Amino acid sequence: YVQEASSMFLEQAVNAAHLSSHPKVLDLCAAPGGKSTHLQSLLTQESLLVSNEVIRARGNILRDNMVKWGGANVVVSHNDPAHFTALADWFDLIVIDAPCSGSGLFRREPGAMEEWSTGNVQLCSQRQQRILADTWPSLKPGGMLVYATCSYSVQEDEDIANWIINSLGATFIPLTVPEEWGIVTTEAGYRFWPYRLKGEGFFMACFRKPGDNDEAPNPRTKRINAVSKKENELVSSWIDGDFSFIRNNELVYAWPAAQVGAFSYLLDNLRVSYAGTLVGEFAREKIIPAHALAMSRHVAPGISRLELDRENAIRYLQRKEISTLGSQKGWQLAAYEGMPLGWVNVLPNRINNYYPKELRILKDF
Repeated sequence: YVQEASSMFLEQAVNAAHLSSHPKVLDLCAAPGGKSTHLQSLLTQESLLVSNEVIRARGNILRDNMVKWGGANVVVSHNDPAHFTALADWFDLIVIDAPCSGSGLFRREPGAMEEWSTGNVQLCSQRQQRILADTWPSLKPGGMLVYATCSYSVQEDEDIANWIINSLGATFIPLTVPEEWGIVTTEAGYRFWPYRLKGEGFFMACFRKPGDNDEAPNPRTKRINAVSKKENELVSSWIDGDFSFIRNNELVYAWPAAQVGAFSYLLDNLRVSYAGTLVGEFAREKIIPAHALAMSRHVAPGISRLELDRENAIRYLQRKEISTLGSQKGWQLAAYEGMPLGWVNVLPNRINNYYPKELRILKDF
């Protein structure tokens, strides 16, 4: 889906953070993934992004969207904010798009008006303080916190911003906001009013944690299941880059080699649902490639591609039979106008469509 315009102000905050080339970033309330995909576009491949969602059903949507975005430097987790206290002074940047009363969505979602109440505003304000208090210890000294809501209520916006300053000892970070953008600067944040700009209701504020941001080593972690030398040679032919390959039963994942220690540390301390890139599944000394690999930015350049016309591309996304004459046999990456769609296996008498059933287009065109 198209990212909501007001939320894209996150990029101004990331620029103000002056992050190193390999920061550790947490998107705490990440589903469905708009800010996480935006963050991944802004961060270098040497960085690490943890996309977390406490509600399991929403976490599945988050994982699917992060897979579609194609980065390997992402860990998707399913944890309560309190769980992050185990990662003391670890993240360089934390983004908390906090659960709120939702008044900023009144224009886009009229049903939000029926759910709104002053009691819910108070409840959300208390929840926001708990989330912040639980997560604050995992931010490094000198690290940056981005706090946001889609609420107009002062109790959820400026009051929370002042609570962060007074109770957590944070320093407010001013951002550069061109006047023509129509964003209103308040004493403790930035407000987005739909009648002043082309976006929905939104609030954002940025804060610095006192102290110096020193790089701390990852504590020793449990042994991980690396693939054998023979398996390593097999997997390496499918993916391009500096990766370590981790086996989980018959599945094999690619982790950025520079982040293996960090990934292992996260697996020891969090409920992780996805990490790195799922390359595929071992089957009779071969690999059945995963859809995540097709979406990855790191598919090996030697992998054959099957360029589809529009009709066959739509049929492929519907998981229907497709037909292309004279195609090379074996596994190929189906693509439309150069954009990868997923895997096909070309046999002598047919083409097997491996597009995931749960993602297929159900309607006819």
